[in-house]
Amino acid sequence: MTSGRKAPLLAIAALLLAACTGPTAGHQAAAGTTPPTTPAATPAGAASPTPSPTAGAAAWPAAPAGTPGELAPGSDPSVLPGPVLIADRDNNRLVVVSPTGQVLWQWPQAGDLAPGQTFQVPDDVFITPDGKDVVATEEDVFAVTMIDIATRKIVWRYGTPGHHGSGPNQLWNPDDALMLPDGSVLAADIKNCRLVDLSPTSTSPLWTLGTLGSCHHAPPTAFGSPNGVFPLPNGHFLVTEINGDWVDEIDRAGHVVWAAHAPGIAYPSDSHQYKPGQYLTVDYSNPGQAVIFDSSGKALWRWNPPTGPGRLNHPSLAVGLPNGDVMLNDDSNNRVIVIDPVKNAIVWQYGHTGQPGSGTGYLNHPDGMDPVPPFSLADTVGLTGPATPGRW
Repeated sequence: MTSGRKAPLLAIAALLLAACTGPTAGHQAAAGTTPPTTPAATPAGAASPTPSPTAGAAAWPAAPAGTPGELAPGSDPSVLPGPVLIADRDNNRLVVVSPTGQVLWQWPQAGDLAPGQTFQVPDDVFITPDGKDVVATEEDVFAVTMIDIATRKIVWRYGTPGHHGSGPNQLWNPDDALMLPDGSVLAADIKNCRLVDLSPTSTSPLWTLGTLGSCHHAPPTAFGSPNGVFPLPNGHFLVTEINGDWVDEIDRAGHVVWAAHAPGIAYPSDSHQYKPGQYLTVDYSNPGQAVIFDSSGKALWRWNPPTGPGRLNHPSLAVGLPNGDVMLNDDSNNRVIVIDPVKNAIVWQYGHTGQPGSGTGYLNHPDGMDPVPPFSLADTVGLTGPATPGRW
């Protein structure tokens, strides 16, 4: 997801938005923001199945007593199920933040990188199914990097930092790299217009979908600059195509189950399942949006204040929380927020709106996130068990 960033927009429809009024960072309702149209878009219809604990993953250690935390006024820490891992892009770091705004973990720090290693502009980060590593995409330097949480060392990297391409050990703006139960890593290779499955044991992808240089909507033969490929609990995956505003459910063989336009979106980013039959995407625009929709392309809920504190500025990823709330990184506003789709209000915020920084309570272009186990994406889409027939 990110900065300057994914592929150029080729032929994207004009954004059609209904005017509405933005909320505060507290619990006030936002007048005019589209309310949920079905009970399924409310906390009563939780965003994800109840997760099972990630294998081998202990609870993230709490901050030492007295560690300062900082949240926006009106934030309610209880809306988060636990800490969240954030890719703090322009600070060139990963951070884990507690629900009360304490920094629990930060990487890299002095001594973490080996001589000659770099870690630049991380735009997405996800915890592996076993809970022991994190996989970050360094989109704008063309690499995917895996870091061991305990040893704090880079244990695998695919791509040649600073050099894009499509040959062995080469990518061109990779996005949303997630480890699957078999240990391979699934990613969208945006400017190569393909999907790739990478392995720490191979210098070439295990498989690809799409055709190099063919950047239009014709899955599985061609994809229009795909910027997200997320596993689904049924063993399929959800692909987001920037060009033409498409979201597709596809199985590993490439069969297209359904394809729809994300409704009213100019620049779709990182769509994935909110709950069975419902999907969540954001509009990487200014003002941006968050939208829940179904496989027919019907909008079920929309957040799109054109002004005020609720206005989004190039959001690139939103995830559903167990209580039905929506957490998203609002990249160019330098914040991560949680929206209650029933109250239509921002109920939690880390980061100072419009103010980049690196100290406690500050972010600088946050571009990706993942709740820590047992609420990580790997948990909520059912990636923690062994691969079984019909699943990844």
